[in-house]
Parts: sequence; structure tokens; C-alpha cells
Amino acid sequence: MRDRYPRTESLPPEGAEGGAGVSLEAVKWDERGLVPAVVQDAATGQVLMLAYMNREALKRTLASGRTWFYSRSRGELWPKGETSGNRQEVREVALDCDGDAVLVKVDQTGAACHTGERSCFFRRLHGEAELGPELIGELWATFQDRLRRPREGSYVSRLLAQGVDRILKKVGEEAGEVIIAAKNGDKNELVWELADLLFHCLLLMFVLGLTPQDVLAELARRRHSEREKGKPAAGVEVGKT
Repeated sequence: MRDRYPRTESLPPEGAEGGAGVSLEAVKWDERGLVPAVVQDAATGQVLMLAYMNREALKRTLASGRTWFYSRSRGELWPKGETSGNRQEVREVALDCDGDAVLVKVDQTGAACHTGERSCFFRRLHGEAELGPELIGELWATFQDRLRRPREGSYVSRLLAQGVDRILKKVGEEAGEVIIAAKNGDKNELVWELADLLFHCLLLMFVLGLTPQDVLAELARRRHSEREKGKPAAGVEVGKT
């Protein structure tokens, strides 16, 4: 599968200036010389973990394209996935408005949490789960796992082995089922078929090196373009955005 994204950083190496005039000198380190780093799945937007970086960890992250952190308990640097194999390939690094926190967008291999969960933030204190990013993150992790370790009897493994033409055929079949369900006026059937269609579209994106963020970015681009023209965004009703 081709690499869809070139690695980019909003924070350039020390002493250099970025497109927005940001450098490592803009980071506000705490009294221990650390800055919190929020790690987010670049493909799904799911927040994966929170860790800490010192200056050297951030420099290594920017230089290597893999996440490095500073262990407060051990007092040493460590690369994510060094022992578990659950590595994080860096796609973007950004500094927040106050300069005292870093956002790292990554391609996550396997689980981000040491418990085996996809995200460290799985113990909910309040509110309902936001199924979008979390569920898509889990699906994406399944796609990655089946690509690396095919399993006998796995539907995803079978489709990946059969290739893109078979997946395209499934997308076409499911699109037809959605039309039929909508014409029948059965909401439960329509939800079922839409779920099938979405699943196979996500798998198609994965195989072709795209991510859900690509689609969201295109929708955002269209909406911005239509707003600039003073017209309603395509596919969005006026007054309902």
C-alpha cells in the first residue's frame, strides 16, 4: 500500500523557522524541561495517548519521523513501540496557541495503550462515546492487523487477499442495496445497508492509501469554497450547518 502522506512538521528542527514562523524556541517547557504531547490518529482523528517530551525527544521525533518521549518515572528517553512493536509514524507535529502543548498526528501500528486498547482514553468519566473516531480507529487497526497478519476465516483478510477489484465489486453491490432499502422505506434496513456500504468504502480507502481525513478535508474545502462564493455548500441545507 503506497504512503499517501509525506511527513510534515509544523515545528522545524531547532533554530529553523517554519511556514508560520514557529521553531523549537517557541515551545514553553515546564520547570522540568518537559512539554505534554497529545498523540492523535492521523487517519481517524481519534486521540490515542498523552505523554511528555523534553527538547531532545521532540528533536528526535522531528528528525526520525517516529515518536520519542521522555519517561518521568525512569528519567530517560524512549521511542514508542521499542518493545511492543506498536510504533507511531509521524505525519504532523503542531504547537498549540500558548506554546505549552504539542499535538502529534501519527499512523498508529497496533494499540497505543499498554493495556492493549487502541487508545489510552477508554475509561469514560462522563458522557456518551463518540462512535465516529473511536469506531473508525478500531476498524482501521483491524485493517492494518489483517494486512500484516492474515487470519483464516477473516472476512477482511479474504477481501484483502482478493484485491481491489473484489472490494470495488462489494462497494457497487452495497450501493445498490442502499438504494433498494431507501426505496422500500425501511429505516432499519437502510441503516444496515449503509453500514455495509460505509465499511466497504473504508476498506477501499485503506487499500488505495487514502484515509477518512482525505474525504473530510475535501468536504471542508468545498464548504469553504462555497462560502467564499456566498452560496450554500453542496449537499448541505441552508440553516442546518
